[in-house]
Amino acid sequence: MTLERVNLVRDRLGLRFAAPVITVAGTNGKGSTCAMLESIALQAGYRVGLYIKPHLVHFEERCRIGGVSVAADTLVSHFEAVEAARGSLTLTYFEFTTLAILRALSSAALDLVILEVGLGGRLDAVNTVDTDCAVITSIDLDHTEYLGPDREHIGFEKAQIMRPGKPAIVSDPAPPQSVLAHAQAIGADLWLVGRDFNHAGDRQQWNWSGRGKRYSGMAYPALRGANQLVNASGVLAALEALRERLPVSAQAVRSGLALVELPGRFQIVPGQPTLVLDVAHNPHSVAALALNLDQMGYHPATHAVFGAMRDKDIPALLRRMAGLVDHWHFCDLDTPRAATAQELAHALATLASQLPALARATVQCHSDPAAALCAAAAAAEPADRIVVFGSFYTVGGVLKEGLPKLAARHVG
Repeated sequence: MTLERVNLVRDRLGLRFAAPVITVAGTNGKGSTCAMLESIALQAGYRVGLYIKPHLVHFEERCRIGGVSVAADTLVSHFEAVEAARGSLTLTYFEFTTLAILRALSSAALDLVILEVGLGGRLDAVNTVDTDCAVITSIDLDHTEYLGPDREHIGFEKAQIMRPGKPAIVSDPAPPQSVLAHAQAIGADLWLVGRDFNHAGDRQQWNWSGRGKRYSGMAYPALRGANQLVNASGVLAALEALRERLPVSAQAVRSGLALVELPGRFQIVPGQPTLVLDVAHNPHSVAALALNLDQMGYHPATHAVFGAMRDKDIPALLRRMAGLVDHWHFCDLDTPRAATAQELAHALATLASQLPALARATVQCHSDPAAALCAAAAAAEPADRIVVFGSFYTVGGVLKEGLPKLAARHVG
């Protein structure tokens, strides 16, 4: 697999962007970083195009123009154009859909284009676009069968979105050496957290400083979670790096961070019981979820709705949540890649002999995420909490009919 086929179709389509392009890669934090970039730029008055993935419910969630998902029927002509341009070339689902969305964005009058990389970076279809600013978020182990067995291999794959002479923002506080080496080898303008930009804060506010810019006394981003400050710091570095082409005021930064929204990233839905939605699906992101849950207010019991892909390190994900979950509701997912609810239950039972906290938890299996959530809500007390996490299919499965509004069985 190479980008040769994608590049050929790109050239046949004549895909070009006049507006600056920010490309975002990483293991975790990509979606949050893209959402914060979009929100700040919108508050600055710019017309923004965003390609973000995967979707939770509807495919068109992947393409946003002016802060709004495009209508499904507007994408049809772009799919037709890719089909005509590819000729006899074979494209994967991801390559085909990426080219269609890139064409949709290139045909809009935009001031900024934000592109989220899917898997890796070097061979990702998004990398067919020459970015004006690369952002690399946290790097951890995920998709090791494709990207390599350790952070050095994975970092090398993701570093390929960098371009010579262009800003490359690395918000991972301990980046693999392979990322630094590649930036030096190609002559990228490398921005490192702790060297080129920094952040600090207390319980009330936080501060950020870059090469020539400083923000003080800022409210925390609206996206919840301890890791969001790291993502926001990288966002501000990217905007400073592009300040000559895309000037942004301090007020736009403050308003954008205060108003940013991203479904399924430690999203807390008020109700009785409290509902938490999080697409955490690898050990690093589930560890962050566990920390965020631990820092929430007191809840007598936690009910977890969990579904995951079979190729994930499922024992590690379960182990990270040991001691936090009292009742497990495992669910099947509508994709052959997914582990079945019974397989998840078996993995938990295997671990339970080693971890007493897991052995004390109850287990139920369900046919889909919605059924699992329904069962969890029926069993929960008003002061409990329900955590839906794992695959995008898991969180998307409980959002198909809209945002759930829970009311415990004996609450009027």
